[in-house]
Amino acid sequence: MASSTPSFLMLLLFLLVGSSSANLSTNFYSSSCPNVFSIIKPVVKSAISAQARNGASLLRLFFHDCFVNGCDASVLLDDTPTFRGEKTAPPNNNSIRGFDVIDKIKATVEKACPGVVSCADILAIAARDSVVILGGPNWNVKVGRRDSRTANFSGASTDIPPPTSNLSRLIANFSSQGLSVKDMVALSGGHTIGKARCVSFRGHIYNDTNIDSSFAKTRQANCPRRVGVQDRNLAPLDRQTERVFDNDYFENLVVHKGLLHSDQELYNGVSTDSLVQTYASSTNTFFSDFVTGMIKMGDVKPLTGSKGEIRKNCRRVN
Repeated sequence: MASSTPSFLMLLLFLLVGSSSANLSTNFYSSSCPNVFSIIKPVVKSAISAQARNGASLLRLFFHDCFVNGCDASVLLDDTPTFRGEKTAPPNNNSIRGFDVIDKIKATVEKACPGVVSCADILAIAARDSVVILGGPNWNVKVGRRDSRTANFSGASTDIPPPTSNLSRLIANFSSQGLSVKDMVALSGGHTIGKARCVSFRGHIYNDTNIDSSFAKTRQANCPRRVGVQDRNLAPLDRQTERVFDNDYFENLVVHKGLLHSDQELYNGVSTDSLVQTYASSTNTFFSDFVTGMIKMGDVKPLTGSKGEIRKNCRRVN
């Protein structure tokens, strides 16, 4: 009997903690909206064709959503006179974008399947499609999430790791979401696409020593030292192929050309150096671990069953 106790405890823990994510499935909409995936992808592709940065923005929206109260589309809610959402929290304010693309996707889906597909699932599918369209790996997205009726401004302020994070904070932030160190490093590889604002990397290019000096000077040309001056000027997170989802981000870290302080923390004579080197030398390994991390992140505390709602408009509760 004693030998069966650990298995029983693990099963009980799964039932208590993992039951919501267990309700997600890749065929959740097979009868209610069977074409949902083929409906969403052309809208994402059109948005990326119009501006390649939209792909990175949609991927980032999903990340910023899941890290606050789980993957529930709370990040999409607008402030109102009586409601404070997450959009103006420090990690999000004037930073996250792509809401107009989500609006277009939602409108297109609503025409085909009114009141069926959640905004939370749209975020998950759009993130996957963005990665694939930009050359990254494909995976089957589990769906069945419902949308929250609330948001968490304070959680958005503390649970999303800022670009000034050191390694221990990054590990702690990801661990609090049930994500391992390997997941954290692999998911950081999402920075192989997109751009960052000067205000996000100014400290790294002027104050840090673990940065290639010529690279720092190149970035300083478009990001003055003085705070408040050209804070919104942009630079690519991946200096080589910002519009292609590949492993160049990790190659940059190995030669100390990571744009953000938090990026370079992953390769700085620390425990994660070997993972960075592995991903820098093997695209396939990075892609495989990135997919694992994305699926795990998508399982973070989803609302299922009778919880939450299916929003008609992703920006406000019904």
